[in-house]
Amino acid sequence: MRDLDLTTLRLFVAVCETRNMARAGEQEHIVASAISKRLAQLEETVGATLLERRRRGVIPTPAGEMVLAHARAMLAAADRVARDMADYGAGIRGQVRLLATGSSMAESLPDDIAAFLQQPANRDVRVTIEESLSSDVVRALREGSAPLGICWDAADLEGFQTRPYRTDRLAAVVHASHPLAQGADCRFEDTLDYDHIGMPAQTAVQTMLTRYAAILGRGIAYRAVVSTFDAALRCVRAGLGITIIPAEIATPIAHAFGLRVIPLRNDWARRRFAICFRNLELLSPAARLLVAFLEQTAAAEAAAAHADTAPARKPRRNRQ
Repeated sequence: MRDLDLTTLRLFVAVCETRNMARAGEQEHIVASAISKRLAQLEETVGATLLERRRRGVIPTPAGEMVLAHARAMLAAADRVARDMADYGAGIRGQVRLLATGSSMAESLPDDIAAFLQQPANRDVRVTIEESLSSDVVRALREGSAPLGICWDAADLEGFQTRPYRTDRLAAVVHASHPLAQGADCRFEDTLDYDHIGMPAQTAVQTMLTRYAAILGRGIAYRAVVSTFDAALRCVRAGLGITIIPAEIATPIAHAFGLRVIPLRNDWARRRFAICFRNLELLSPAARLLVAFLEQTAAAEAAAAHADTAPARKPRRNRQ
């Protein structure tokens, strides 16, 4: 197979998205006949029919759908190369692309990245962060479309190298008038008697809760399912139910909302995040610097937290 032409792939994607060669031509500033010729050459190159002509336009064939997925990935990679080189020409000497879960983004990661970039040695480094589900982080790392990720360490990280990052604890967030609001903590089982405000089923937290409810032989009664932590807290404030999210996310705004954050005392409610990548030696120098900084920052905070919670030693009495 001859080398694929990115311009032709871009035109193919435009045709698939608009379902019409004339509209794709207007969008890409090229006549429809030239697009048709290029796509005929593309079909000859891959050895398959990629488009099915219909009365109201064209649609991709099964082979076309496969080529479309690869074309989008190739174009996205080419665009990233162009952006990275533009940054390099502007004086930036390091580019790190990081995929991270919503929980880590809503907790300490933005502050940690900001602290990294504020160090004089890292002034020429640029870090771009994209929020993704844990499963999407893992898939992107396996496909090689992202070099670095942060996700819950219970994800399928087989074959990756990892470094420990921060931890969080799941908590039941309830209205101040709720029966659970009077306790210092509670068990997950205690929450199943009440209506819940849930997150999308594919998120790591929701997957965990569903699994442990099934182990208990119980179901979770959902009054609402929302896509953000803020929306979940607003539903709780309105009295629609309780929600289970990381305490680190809920605590800073719970008081303003008149809510109580009740930590779950189940062992599995303490979650650990991992910095993951395929091979440390293959990361760029800037990416390795970021990995080391995040690992050290998380370790320092863990040590400080342990020191704060350790029981104070009783002073020894001088023997007379």
